[in-house]
Amino acid sequence: MSRAQSPDVGRRCFLAGAVTAGAGALLGRRLAAAEPASAAALPLITRAIPSSGERLPAIGIGTDSFDESARDAIRAELAHMKGLGGTVIDTAAAYGDSEALIGDALASLGARDGMFIATKLVSGGIGVTGAESLARSLERLKTAHVDLLQVHNLNGVATLLPSMQQWKKEKKIRYTGVTTSRGSQHADMIATMRAEPLDFIQVDYSIANRDAARTILPLALERKIAVLVNLPFGRSSLFREAAGRPLPPWAPDIDVASWAQFFLKYVISHPAVTCAIPGSTQLSHLIDNQAAGRGRLPDETMRRRMEAYWDKTE
Repeated sequence: MSRAQSPDVGRRCFLAGAVTAGAGALLGRRLAAAEPASAAALPLITRAIPSSGERLPAIGIGTDSFDESARDAIRAELAHMKGLGGTVIDTAAAYGDSEALIGDALASLGARDGMFIATKLVSGGIGVTGAESLARSLERLKTAHVDLLQVHNLNGVATLLPSMQQWKKEKKIRYTGVTTSRGSQHADMIATMRAEPLDFIQVDYSIANRDAARTILPLALERKIAVLVNLPFGRSSLFREAAGRPLPPWAPDIDVASWAQFFLKYVISHPAVTCAIPGSTQLSHLIDNQAAGRGRLPDETMRRRMEAYWDKTE
C-alpha cells in the first residue's frame, strides 16, 4: 500500500459519523465480528497465480508505515487472519517498523508456515542496494525467504529485476513483481509488464478508481500476470463518500453485509485480480474485510449494477 493516511482513520470516522447521524442501520454494516459463524460457513474465494497455478485467498492484508505503537494490533490481527481464511500479507522495507512487527508477530505465534509474505525493496538514491534491502527484510521478517519480492513504485526496475531473478533461483524469493499506487505511473507499469517476465504486479484499483481496469488489468490477463490490488478503499475516501448511504437492497445476493465488503467484492470480482490487500489495524475491520473473501462473487452484469449504484445512476 502507499504510505498515506491509514485506512482505519477514514473507516473510524465513517462509523462515528454514521452513529452520530443515527444511520447505522441504513448503512447495512453488519460486522462479521458479530456473527463469525455465518461468514465462515460460506466458501472461501481463491484465485490462481498464473505463473504457477498456486492458489491464494482473494483477500489479504496491507500494511503502512507502522511503529511500535501498532505492535499489539498487528499481532492480534495476524493471530486471527489464517483462521478467517487470509494468508497474504503485504509490507515494504520502507514502511517504518512494519516488517519487524510482522516478523515478531508471526514468530511468536508460530504462524509463518502457510502465510504468503510479500515485501518491497528499498532502492534509488538512498545508499541501500537491492541485496542489502532484501537481507534486511529477511532478517526483520524472521524468515529464510519471502514469497513475493516487489520493486517499490517501479523505482529501479531495470537494475533490480535481473538480481531478483537470481534470488529466485537461489530460493530467497518465490515470485517477482513490481508495484505502483499512482495513476501517473500506469503508463510505466504497462511498459514494464510488456518488457519483463513478471509473476505479479500491484496496482491501485477501486470502484471509484477504475483506470487500471481500462489499461493494466486487461494486459495482466493477456500476459498471465497475477495482480495484487492496493487502495481498494481509495485511501479511505470511499467510506467518507458512503456515509449516510444505504447499501443496495440486492447486496445480500452477493453475500455483502457492509460497505467494506461491497468495495472489496467489486475489486476481487474482476477476472484479472488475484488478491486485494486492504490495510487494517483493527481486528473488527480485519474480520469484516475477510468476510468479503467468501461466498458469491458479482458477475459482469452485477459489476455494472454496482458501478451504477455507486455512481448514483441506478
